[in-house]
Amino acid sequence: MHTVLLSLLVIDAIALIIVVLLQSGKSAGLSGAISGGAETLFGKQKARGIDLVLHRITVVLAVLFFVLAIAVSYFGL
Repeated sequence: MHTVLLSLLVIDAIALIIVVLLQSGKSAGLSGAISGGAETLFGKQKARGIDLVLHRITVVLAVLFFVLAIAVSYFGL
């Protein structure tokens, strides 16, 4: 059981890295980071198309990563 969970955790981690690297950057530099956060907060710029799909996949993979990490820790004892 531990080996299967650990294998799934490694596969999930690699997939999470790939999906994050495929996403496009919002803006460059410090001023871009501040304005990008404001646009996200106030909803001026909505994610569309592939960016939305990659964002949702990232959220699912991140949640799965945490669940698998806790399961590996629990069954590894």
